[in-house]
Amino acid sequence: MHKSLIAVAAMTFAGAAFAQSSVTIFGVVDTRVAYGSGSVANKTQLASSGMNASRLGFRGVEDLGDGMSASFWLESAVNADDGSFGTTNTNNQSSGSAGGGAMVFGRRSTVSLSGNWGELRLGRDFTPQFWNLSEFDPFGTTGNGTTQTLNSIITGTTQVRASNSIGYFLPKETLNGFYGQGMYYLGENNSNAVNVVCTSPRVPAGCGVSTKNDGSGWGVRLGFKSGPFDVAAATSRTTNAAGSPRQSNIGGQWDAGVATIMAHYSRDKGVVNGSMRNAKGWLVGGLVPVGAGDIRISYSQYAVNLAPAPDRITKKWALGYAYNLSKRTALYVTYARLSNGGGATQALNGATTAANGSSTGYDMGIRHRF
Repeated sequence: MHKSLIAVAAMTFAGAAFAQSSVTIFGVVDTRVAYGSGSVANKTQLASSGMNASRLGFRGVEDLGDGMSASFWLESAVNADDGSFGTTNTNNQSSGSAGGGAMVFGRRSTVSLSGNWGELRLGRDFTPQFWNLSEFDPFGTTGNGTTQTLNSIITGTTQVRASNSIGYFLPKETLNGFYGQGMYYLGENNSNAVNVVCTSPRVPAGCGVSTKNDGSGWGVRLGFKSGPFDVAAATSRTTNAAGSPRQSNIGGQWDAGVATIMAHYSRDKGVVNGSMRNAKGWLVGGLVPVGAGDIRISYSQYAVNLAPAPDRITKKWALGYAYNLSKRTALYVTYARLSNGGGATQALNGATTAANGSSTGYDMGIRHRF
């Protein structure tokens, strides 16, 4: 009798809760056969995320009335080839890596308030400076074809996401095509944090440099989209006592009907071998609809200035085709070829190459969304 009453009460409470809000379970399972060759070693593997990043997520929204809503988004990376989960970072610094295969919502963990004034979003999220590299890359910065402006980037732990962030998004409906995002994120260090503690009688070199602001930073992105055109620019800075990375880029696309042309250009600053260095890169590519799918093609390169030594540079061609079996399921294949110069050692799909060597990679996989 008591158990029945408890069950009825629980069902009544659950019904009331879901009447006020909607909750969705969503995700992607993407698995590929990945082969990479290099001048030192080749590798064949069953890998995750060749077309879209594998993930498992939960999101929900509640209508607060008067055009206001509250929402949450929890999303975890999944390694679809072995069932393990991804990692996250707790403080936007190298010391903050966490997860190690346990389920963590490292892709996104946010709570939001939205209205006709825009959206206020708190938690772990994509940084504004990342979006131009991903949205204006025919391969969406996933798999073997990912642009080298991301694969070779030197800007550290906040190049894609930031934890402990406060973000604001402009309203999408009322600005005649203009859109934007601003973010401030925290490293959450103690106010007396230093890089090396000063001790006597032998005082360590460089001791006492404050690191209280390490991992804190900001980013901003502004764009305009109208009809077939979309263009956006972004810039950011993350504080670090060893050298504060900066990331700036601009990108765009034009849907010409027969093809969507994409391009982006980036200028970055980061620590390389203990010194602050400048880098720049660019991509040009496109999506060409063919049958029930599309051809994806791109050329990208990224060069790090190591003067007086030659620039460390990597160049990549990528070509792929994705065939849609349905709205949710697709088969895909990707070929990529890269070459290194100036001592670069980049390789594809887990292969290993010597300095200034080249590498070839192949992906063949299936992607299902739910």
